[in-house]
Amino acid sequence: MGSRRDRRLPPSAAIVAGVICLASAAAMAEEGAAITPEVKEILDRMMVLVIQLGTILFAAKLGNMLFMRLGMPGALGELLAGMAIGPYALGRIGFYGFHKGLFPTVAPLGVSPELYGLTVVASVVLMFNVGLETNVRMLLRQSAAGLLAGMGGVAASLLLAGTAAVWLGPMVLDGPVSLRSPGVLLLAIIATATSVGITARILSERGKLNTPEGLTILSAAVIDDVVGIILLAVAMALLSTGRSLAEAEWGHVGIVAAKAVGVWLVATTLGLLASQRISLLLKWFRDRTSIAVMALGLALVLAGLFEEAGLAMIIGAYVMGLSLSKADISRVVQERLKPIYVFLVPVFFCVSGMRIDLGALGSPPVLGFGLAYAAACMAAKVLGAGLPTMLVNFNLRGAMRVGFGMAPRCEVALIIAGAGLTAGLLPGELFAAVIVMVVFNTVVAPPVLGRLFRSPVAGIRRPVEVGEGVRTSMAFDLPSAEMAEFLAADLGALFRAEGFFVYLINQQERIYQLRRDGTTIEYQFGTRTLTFYCNVRDVPMVNAAMYETLADLERTIRGLRKPLDAQRIATRIQAPAPQAQPASLAAYLRPALVKAHLDAADKPGVIEELLDVLEANGQLRDRDRARRDVLGREESMSTGLQYGVAIPHAKSDAVDHLVCAVGLKPEGIDFDSMDGEPARIFIMTLSPADRPARHVEFISAVSRLLDSERRAAILTCRTGEQVYELLCGGPIPAAPRAGAFRLGDYLRPDLLTTRLAGNTPAEVIDELLGLLDRGGCVQDPAKARQAVLDRERQMPTGLQDGIALPHGRTDAVARLVCAVGLQPEGIDFDALDGQPCRIIVLALTPHDGGDPYLQFTAAIVGALTGPHRQAVLSANTPVELYRALTRPR
Repeated sequence: MGSRRDRRLPPSAAIVAGVICLASAAAMAEEGAAITPEVKEILDRMMVLVIQLGTILFAAKLGNMLFMRLGMPGALGELLAGMAIGPYALGRIGFYGFHKGLFPTVAPLGVSPELYGLTVVASVVLMFNVGLETNVRMLLRQSAAGLLAGMGGVAASLLLAGTAAVWLGPMVLDGPVSLRSPGVLLLAIIATATSVGITARILSERGKLNTPEGLTILSAAVIDDVVGIILLAVAMALLSTGRSLAEAEWGHVGIVAAKAVGVWLVATTLGLLASQRISLLLKWFRDRTSIAVMALGLALVLAGLFEEAGLAMIIGAYVMGLSLSKADISRVVQERLKPIYVFLVPVFFCVSGMRIDLGALGSPPVLGFGLAYAAACMAAKVLGAGLPTMLVNFNLRGAMRVGFGMAPRCEVALIIAGAGLTAGLLPGELFAAVIVMVVFNTVVAPPVLGRLFRSPVAGIRRPVEVGEGVRTSMAFDLPSAEMAEFLAADLGALFRAEGFFVYLINQQERIYQLRRDGTTIEYQFGTRTLTFYCNVRDVPMVNAAMYETLADLERTIRGLRKPLDAQRIATRIQAPAPQAQPASLAAYLRPALVKAHLDAADKPGVIEELLDVLEANGQLRDRDRARRDVLGREESMSTGLQYGVAIPHAKSDAVDHLVCAVGLKPEGIDFDSMDGEPARIFIMTLSPADRPARHVEFISAVSRLLDSERRAAILTCRTGEQVYELLCGGPIPAAPRAGAFRLGDYLRPDLLTTRLAGNTPAEVIDELLGLLDRGGCVQDPAKARQAVLDRERQMPTGLQDGIALPHGRTDAVARLVCAVGLQPEGIDFDALDGQPCRIIVLALTPHDGGDPYLQFTAAIVGALTGPHRQAVLSANTPVELYRALTRPR
């Protein structure tokens, strides 16, 4: 093989390649001379579009930066930048190559169709993002104060803004003006919106987000925006019928409104219910960027469908964003779509500004109408949103804080106004009035709100006691900052392996968020502390994750072991969690993977025996590798916990998915447990080292499941099936009375069969004796067979109702043993009722009669009476037969 230098083209070859490229370019240029006028026009328009787009991006960014520096919303700066470079200002000035200006007026949209198309896509992206950021939990669980403030603000805005528009509308509109006028209706709807982003920034800067006023403002702002979107849906649906509002009957208005609200509610409800399924569908694309792009694709499709249904595109985009806001991929979508958002959304606001006629905006009637409309909108929020909160513990100062906190308007108001302008429902003069209102409310309200919060006086009449709720915090003290750095990286990797999405949501304060399905966990690193915020049901998972991370740390830097209090954290794995939900291992376990009686006498023996179980059930690719990994994990830190439980485990390339095996040793084995007690319940698990597996979740499920009552019940089990039932969350059987008889103590799934092959009593007896022999229950099968046949010759054991109980006393068994079989066709056992027997129960007892044979017979007959007998006959597997025979009567 030649060197890299040898593979380079020689100079002569490079010259030849250059000549070929130049010749090709010349040929293409010659061919381009023959382009048709239609194609040439399209190419020219595309050339103009790319230059316009580049200019818009620079102008929007400069406007955004200027207004952000002035402490005002950047979107407002982008809007005003568009006004400056648009067709009513600098955009119409001609220069070389652009004789009509870079942004000439193009009827009927005011801008070119290409730019308008970009704003349509941008509005979909913007509203999709608004939906993703909507806090559905706050929307559904907000306080009474938030509900009063939100609905009060909406009602007052509709009333005051609509009234102001009707009274002063003749100043800027020709003809009669009423609440049925499309422009007036849209002005009223626009007034309902609240810029939650502006208010949230003010509250955050002053540390007031978690105050009663802050929480009320944020929850009410969510309600305002959602109600505004619904009202817009109603208005767009009504206007799409082609009838003017002045001509429409109120009954017709109600029908159209009901249809619009119905479509919105149905789509939103279905979206929220299917949120996790949509998330799973998108996760199929694996790559995070692909997930985000496909989510945007769904938003575009739904936006188009809503437009086809007579509603606005932005409503469909909002519904899709709202649907995904609860999913664990919501932040993934927001993060990966951020470049698209940063690219398109400034285009939306800037092009919206281009469509504002500066002449109309500067005219005294429009300016006067805009200021009056702005004052009405301000008063509507201050009075309508603020005063109702005085009914729910707020004083006047608190009510004013809520009212002025609800007053700013920006993004949603401009989106609704832009939709109305595009649809031809909002005249340019009224759109200019909306700009005046947005500027006025955004400039006036924040300083007033800041001044109201400057005073330390409380805004509520009585202190509010904060309940424990469903979330809790957990703090871990760390011995050094270096350990914090290690844990930050290792915890993220551990939770990613569990299928969580991990986000850094605040770099300065080192706050991370973990999301998967319906689980959300945050954790924050201090200098020497690590604090988790999670639902109480996730406490065991957090504890298990911390324990596993510390085990990794032990393997990596053994020299730091002494400063760690790993034992204390390990004991917390099995600490009872408040409001813990019942756990189940059914997803990881089956009866064949449970061994009720381990033979091993030490830790290595237990590990080998459980590996035998996994290997016998085809769960291991490489047994030796699995053994090395489990023993290596034991060397770093013992997996013997406390209360007699040990969970030997490891991440290993020996498995393709999480596998589990369970064993019992009631006598106990020294497993180096944290409490120094012998271990009796052993749960081994292996998970793949190179792919996500819910390893920590499994350990936390075990810790939640094995409380004292269930541990005691498991240790009394005689069969793997009984252990399986308890580990899968089955009910704990009531403690038996002294001397009480339990049929389950004498039955085992491996001694049951649902399909006997024999056709005569002797053949069936031999078949059932074979089960007992293979199960290690009979010392001398021939002797046992003779005892049963002798009993049959004395008197047939066929009872009635299709049941036969062949039995005998023999020294071939040490205790009462039993085997059960089904023969659907029936066998002639000389039954009392003359019917063939379909259920055959073979029982053997020792000669000394120490076992309660009569109690066993009564119990088995009781289990085969009435409807219970039919359940037994319907069993298709030994496990199902065992359940049918042992279920409570």
